[in-house]
Amino acid sequence: MHEEITIPELTEVVARVTALLGPRQGSVIQLEGGITNRNFRVNFGGTDYVVRLPGKRTQILGIDRTAECIANKAAAELGMAPGVAAMFEEPSCLVTMFVDGREMTAEELRQPELLAEVARDLRQFHDTGTGLPTDFDSFRLVEEYAETGRANGSQPPDGYDEALDAAHRIEKAVRKLDDHQPVPAHNDLLTANFLRDSGGRIQLIDWEYAGMGDRWFDLGNFAVNNELDEGQEEQLLESYFGEPPDERRRATLKLFRFMSDFREAMWGVVQTGVSELDFDFREYAKKHFDRLEQAHSDPCFEDWIEAAGG
Repeated sequence: MHEEITIPELTEVVARVTALLGPRQGSVIQLEGGITNRNFRVNFGGTDYVVRLPGKRTQILGIDRTAECIANKAAAELGMAPGVAAMFEEPSCLVTMFVDGREMTAEELRQPELLAEVARDLRQFHDTGTGLPTDFDSFRLVEEYAETGRANGSQPPDGYDEALDAAHRIEKAVRKLDDHQPVPAHNDLLTANFLRDSGGRIQLIDWEYAGMGDRWFDLGNFAVNNELDEGQEEQLLESYFGEPPDERRRATLKLFRFMSDFREAMWGVVQTGVSELDFDFREYAKKHFDRLEQAHSDPCFEDWIEAAGG
């Protein structure tokens, strides 16, 4: 038996969803994982769903709940995400189908067959033409997160200004190129956001940072979060673009690995000041900042910027 969970907004949401999907059956089960929201498994009318309640003040992280819902629906139509059953604005809540499967590991996602599946899924989603009502610009986000962090008593780490200068040079090199124009993107390709359903299909969850962004951010984000080596980077790019990568694409992926860690580090800075969750956001920010500094110190970094500019 699971202990009954009593949260006022959850009680209200469950009552509203019951009217749409059928009576609740069994206990409400809180799901593990997630460092921004609270997620619950609930059975309505004989079907399991995931009910997600956003954490407090998540809007200051650049999250747009309408964009999340639109992106999740578009991805579900491609078979790469769980379907959306309901969304409420007050109290804020997203209800999706429960995926009968398991969490994946980075080691699995680096396997050739599954790596190719991820690349194809990302390309399909990027090319849907789906319009999202918010932008995801990693170059602006790192600046906005620094301001938000300072306003909430959390300072950017030492080396922030140097990293920001590098980001500006990357932006200047690539901003006018065709393959950097905005497309619908997921923007949060952590290992924990990949599930493998009972049929063996990869399912991508947690679309809350979805927005019109740079496809290269998704590619770099996936590569760095799942620790792809150079050979696996080659395969990711070849599977995504349908041809072996040239020097420009190899360099661009390296730079957007840097931008992914920069954004993640500054996200941790904001959360250090505002989040009420029991999680070491300071250490999280340090992990990603240390990794971006390692990338920035690579002797090839300046060559990557030159090559990425074409």
